[in-house]
Amino acid sequence: MTDEFKTISATSEGYYTEKRSKFLAFAHHVENHDEIKLILAGYRKKYYDARHVCYAYMLGAERADFRANDDGEPSSTAGKPILGQINSNELTDILIVVVRYYGGVNLGTSGLIVAYREAAADALAHAKMELRQVEEEVSYTFTYPQMNDVMRIVKDMNPRIISQTYDNTCVIRMAIRKSEAQQLRDRLAKLL
Repeated sequence: MTDEFKTISATSEGYYTEKRSKFLAFAHHVENHDEIKLILAGYRKKYYDARHVCYAYMLGAERADFRANDDGEPSSTAGKPILGQINSNELTDILIVVVRYYGGVNLGTSGLIVAYREAAADALAHAKMELRQVEEEVSYTFTYPQMNDVMRIVKDMNPRIISQTYDNTCVIRMAIRKSEAQQLRDRLAKLL
């Protein structure tokens, strides 16, 4: 398993039109289901007059938690093409919502698939992509006299410090790239 994944850093928008139907696409960086529910509720409220609010999301570095929703469109004509764009760009921690305003002319299943795919692709074309690391948390408890030895290892391995408490018993919580976590634990264990 790799300890890197690709995502987007900020919300981006896309647009597609076909036979007077308008497809507004929005790509969001998300990290959990609650965030997704909140964003979807916001779009359903904001675009209450739209015919469909379709979406797809992918969560987690393993890319195992995903969903595609057609929101009343014929089966697999909306959510799947949106999810296909997420997969073809190898993205995760992302939600793409496509809002459709019906233009009065039926597009047919192939027309819908193209429209949702292109709207999602346009939103991703305007997105800023970034590579992130999968981090693992390491917590270490030590005595005050060990401070210099611990800090030498921290300086050498450069983990992100989450919290630190310095008292009679000191505790430091760090996040480090998953592939380096065991090495950090091993080096700290040698100090005991």
